[in-house]
Amino acid sequence: MRLGVLAYPGCFASEVFGVPDLLTMADRVAGPGHPGFEVSVVSPRHRVVAAGGVPIAVRPPREADVLVVPGFELGPDIDTAARLGALGPEIALIGDRATAGTAVVSICVGAFLLAEAGLLDRRRATTAWLFADELARRYPDAEVLADRLVVTDGGVTTTAAFSAMYDFALALVRRHSGARVARRTARVALLDDARSSQAPYVDARLLPRPGTEFSHRVMRWLDRHLAERYDLGRVAAACHASSRTLLRRFAAETGQTPLQYLQAARVRRARQLLETTDRTVASIAATVGYQDAGTFAALFARHTGRRPSAHRTTFRRT
Repeated sequence: MRLGVLAYPGCFASEVFGVPDLLTMADRVAGPGHPGFEVSVVSPRHRVVAAGGVPIAVRPPREADVLVVPGFELGPDIDTAARLGALGPEIALIGDRATAGTAVVSICVGAFLLAEAGLLDRRRATTAWLFADELARRYPDAEVLADRLVVTDGGVTTTAAFSAMYDFALALVRRHSGARVARRTARVALLDDARSSQAPYVDARLLPRPGTEFSHRVMRWLDRHLAERYDLGRVAAACHASSRTLLRRFAAETGQTPLQYLQAARVRRARQLLETTDRTVASIAATVGYQDAGTFAALFARHTGRRPSAHRTTFRRT
């Protein structure tokens, strides 16, 4: 199987070489005589310097079965439109390869380049949870599944942040070389080959809070009363509004109901306690307002994709 990894100015070098390195491991695990992977780092430019000033040797684009598009640095102080505008040759190459029938894969925010090339129109996609909302706002014709690690739709694959490139690479090994090779490669590389969601990794404190001072006042009140029974009338009275007005304004400003926010806040607090204390799940459930541990566990799993005990096993900090 022939893969081309598209390098471009400002891309993350680790995301250029992460997939090829894992595929090299898979070839070694598979052994001689097994059909392997041929990987090239390509670019429409003669010279590429990655993020952090790392120079990358590149070859001219060539025919491949799969084109992999790594991510780039993105943040509040970076003009996304200008960043994408400077990558016209790469975006054109992505579109041309897709039209020719090449499978295209993005790593992390490489999804923005695929979207610029029109590949995400009327397709399901994912990206790093930190930038999923921005991808959805910028490209409304794409259906962004923010909790998914890897999404494939119509020959176009998108992945979540950084380490999700290994989830994609292992899936590729599984299809091309078989489950045994993929499983053994994961063990050699110390990778979890059974992940299915990025929801357990989401830290809402890093996301901008939607809304205005009114909705923020509602949020602060709910945060201070996590363990208490939810009473819409009491919340409305505390915020000097009628219940109807509170629901209407809160939904308009945040896209959710106060109860939905409260449930998410309770899960966030529970995650912190599971990761940093030895308290029982039942005790933590009571602390965040649930007397029935089963009800709490079901809510927790719905929000994070894992039961509380599994979350603790994965994220426990001493």
